[in-house]
Order: sequence, then structure tokens, then C-alpha cells
Amino acid sequence: MDLALTEDQKNFQKLAREFLDNEVVPHRAAWDRAESVDTAIIPKLGEIGFFGLTIPEEYGGIGGDYITYCLGMEELGRADSAVRGIVSVSMGLVGKSILSHGTEEQKREWLPGIATGKSLGCFGLTEPDNGSDPGHLKASATRQGDDYVINGAKVFITNGSWADVCLVFARTSGPGPKGVSAFLVPTDTPGFGRNEIHGKRGLRGQATSELSFDNVQVAESARLGAEGEGFKIAMHSLDKGRVSVGAGCVGIVQGCLEASVQYSQDRQQFDRPLASFQLIQDLIADMSVDADAARLLVCRAADLIERGEPFGTEASKAKYFASEAAVRAANNAIQIFGGYGYIDEYPVQKYMRDARVMTLYEGTSQIQKLLIGRAETGISAFL
Repeated sequence: MDLALTEDQKNFQKLAREFLDNEVVPHRAAWDRAESVDTAIIPKLGEIGFFGLTIPEEYGGIGGDYITYCLGMEELGRADSAVRGIVSVSMGLVGKSILSHGTEEQKREWLPGIATGKSLGCFGLTEPDNGSDPGHLKASATRQGDDYVINGAKVFITNGSWADVCLVFARTSGPGPKGVSAFLVPTDTPGFGRNEIHGKRGLRGQATSELSFDNVQVAESARLGAEGEGFKIAMHSLDKGRVSVGAGCVGIVQGCLEASVQYSQDRQQFDRPLASFQLIQDLIADMSVDADAARLLVCRAADLIERGEPFGTEASKAKYFASEAAVRAANNAIQIFGGYGYIDEYPVQKYMRDARVMTLYEGTSQIQKLLIGRAETGISAFL
């Protein structure tokens, strides 16, 4: 689908695709098998500008608008969703939180490294007992004079093993969301531990870790925002993060579509190309429609962000539809490829494994439905 893009947007999209086709796509199967990307790709992504999208130049970024950001995330999702996750967590969840809520000193300290890919951030929200219910997280940050001492654990943290800074959400006062605060914790702080999780079905190339905090002491200047604002910061970050996930899922759908079209044109069965069969075209048509619909939902949310208007419900719709569409597209693509779709010589099996987790993280599909339902009815189904 052709969007009414500016020349700058088209140029970045073209640059992104060419770079990823040369530097990522040829290696994604090997990285997937090894359960780790070659981290040498990270500064290269920074040089192209992926980490600096929407970050002002004064903080080391390349600026740009949210449509360009979504185009970048789509191309990353088409190439390798594991790489997209590295970028969108570090720059999207952490970097943009610092940009929106940080002091000038915090911005100067962290954003130049994050915006160039020279430093990585991770987002320490999910806990072993709290995923969809972060308002009741258990990690604590206790005042000791002018400092805070953090204790607790986090799990399923993207970039956790590689990050230089962790945006940690911990409880500073009583129960509930209003007791949560946010902290920028350097990962070399004594007491900060990390253990990489292996054996994931998808997103195998990105480092996903368990984090532990054993009397981790940070200064008051490490707190992001005011005390008790952590939950609000997290939710604001996740709203924008859902747009990024949605854009990445558009990339998965587009990747499945392109691979399926090419394969069905090349593959012969019954002395004719697969593409000539009605049921194959039926599967391809579904992918094509889903790609366009998901892209439009993502672009609508991105446009609202760009115009400074409320976008939370639109972000939920984009993330929900695009992630479910990615699963459908990958399933259809495997059906078109047949047995070949089930081996890692071809990309569609990886698209399936990567797509499945998109319906889970940064808010499950069920959570997105509750958010959309609340917006429509004015009544919350959350306890």
C-alpha cells in the first residue's frame, strides 16, 4: 500500500530496507540458531539512525516524525523482529521516557549514547508475579537519607544482558499504582544481577533476561520523574511502545506476503505455479488486506502522537489488530510453503515464532480489548 509519504520519509524507508537487506536478513537464521545477534550490528544500526528517530539532534538523535519512526520499525520487523526489539526497547521505551520525563541532566547523561546505539537501555517493569498487573509490582525502593535502596526481581527483560542502563520501576510507598516510582539504574551498580533466558521459541536473537536487585543503591538524582509517578510513566511509555510493536507486526505481515508471493510464483505443482491456484490466492489476499489495514491503524496512532493528541486507544487498536494479523499471516505463509515452511531455510517459520509473542508483550491482546472496551463504554473491567 502506498502512503502519502514525504520525500524524507521515502528516503529513510529506502535506506532502511537496503541496509537491513544487506546487513541483517542474510544473518537472521544464523542469529536465530545461535540465540544471539552479532552485537556488532548495534552500532551500525545507530549509524543509520534507527536509535535516533524522534530524538532531537541536541541529544544525539536524528529527529524525524512518528510516521518515519513507524516506517523504520516496520522495516525492522520485516527483516528480523529480534533486532527490532533491541531498538524499540532501548530507544522507544527507555530513551523516549527519559526525553519525556527526565531532567536536563538525565537527558544529557543518557540520550546521546542511546540515540547513537553506543549505549543500550532496558525496561525493568515485568516481574515474576506481575505481568499484566504492573500496578501491584513488588520490587521496592526504600529511602536511605538522600539515596534509594532497590530490592526485587524482574523477568523477560529485553536487552537485560547487554544494557548499560535499566529503567527500573519499584515501589516507594503504599500499595497500588500510586506507590510506584521509576529509576535510571546503571547496570554496573553493585548488587545489580542479570541472568539471560535461553530456550525462547521466538525473538531468539535478542537478549532476554531475569534481573535481580540486591540492595542496589542509587542517588535521588537517578529517580525519573517525581516519587509516585512511576506507573504513569510506564503506561505512557507502553502506549507509545504499542505503536512500535504494531509497526513491527506490519513488517511481519509484509514479510510473509512478499515471501509467499515470491514462493508461489516460483514453485510448480501440477505443471503450474502455486500462484495460479485459487486457494493460494485466497491466503495471499488475506495477508495483503491485513497488511494494509494494520499499517493504516499504526499510522493513525502515529499521526495522533505527532499532533500531540490523545492516542492510547488507537495505540491499543493498532497493537491488537497488527499482532493478531501477524500470527494469521505467518500461519497462512507456512501453509503456502508447505513442508518447506516448517524448516529454517525459509523465513516464514521464524515469522511465526516471532509473531506469536507479539500478542503477549507490552499488553496482551486481552488487555488491549479491555482498554478498547473501556474507551467505548466508559466502564472499566479492571479490578
